[in-house]
Amino acid sequence: MLARNTVDTTVLPPAERFGMWLELLARTSVPVRVESAAAADFAARAEFTDLGGFEVVGYEYPSLDVSRTRKLIRRSDPELYILALTTSGLGMSSQDGRRSEILAGEFTFYDASRPHDVCHYASEPGRTRATSITALIPHAALPLPPKRMAALYGGRMTGSEGLGALLAQFLVQVTGHPEQYHAADAGRLGAVGLDLATTMLGRHLVAEDAVPTEVRRRALVTQVQAYVHRHLGDATLGPQTIADTHHISLRTLHRLFEGENTTVAAYIRDLRLARCRRDLTDPALRAQSVQVIAARWGFGDKAHFSRAFRAAYGMSPQACRDGDPVTARDVNDLASRVNSTQAD
Repeated sequence: MLARNTVDTTVLPPAERFGMWLELLARTSVPVRVESAAAADFAARAEFTDLGGFEVVGYEYPSLDVSRTRKLIRRSDPELYILALTTSGLGMSSQDGRRSEILAGEFTFYDASRPHDVCHYASEPGRTRATSITALIPHAALPLPPKRMAALYGGRMTGSEGLGALLAQFLVQVTGHPEQYHAADAGRLGAVGLDLATTMLGRHLVAEDAVPTEVRRRALVTQVQAYVHRHLGDATLGPQTIADTHHISLRTLHRLFEGENTTVAAYIRDLRLARCRRDLTDPALRAQSVQVIAARWGFGDKAHFSRAFRAAYGMSPQACRDGDPVTARDVNDLASRVNSTQAD
């Protein structure tokens, strides 16, 4: 499981909760001045996950007004960028004269070395807390022209389409399900998050050419792999469909996977076989036939499926079903091998 530090103010009486939150923020590398209309009973939670220099923090709180002043910057300046995803509630951001309203599902971007103001509060009926996920990115780790980054400060970027959606899904998955990863995965997950963030920010700068070629390649590979995962059950899924969907040539797609030590077709096949093996050994799916399971994961031809399964696992699908169920560890190890080029 990924290492995570959690702070929950509800372990204290209501009158002491806001003080606990202020103490927490005072100890962080980016101290800020905080006010809240809910200070009298500040039920809040923060979860910190370090992905090898790409730290992500999940926040939940009633409402916050945050200011990063010049005085606080002089006290501590770790030279970080802050990329924040609002997952619920409404917010306002301001830096370098730009002020934006931030809606749920949108990103905003700051430089922690410059003064900025942020407010965030719950807005949906029946919700008492606002939520967000923040990524802290060292200046030196972001391979984009520093002088051009000011064009993005305090602005808003979508997290519901394109690379923004992929980055948002990544942040939600990693912060929401740390138990699905090994501690040793942290560095690789951080590299994936940084690649996605770099490419998204580069596109909003209208300067994708400023993004290093290898970063763009890895980000596109991650985008393609996520698409494959979502469409594994579609029997028509193949290299040409993937290339057309991502507006690249078939040759470009194959070249992308040359750096992943596999081919596009093999990547799809191995994922499908892994899903089939998982379902075949699931007691809850015992009533479903082998053919139904195979078809669910895109294998329309029973004979072809049997040959591919035997080649991969050294046994027939039926023998796999009749044998001892694989353990959760077996499934995780298999998924790690199949997805050795993907963070999730």
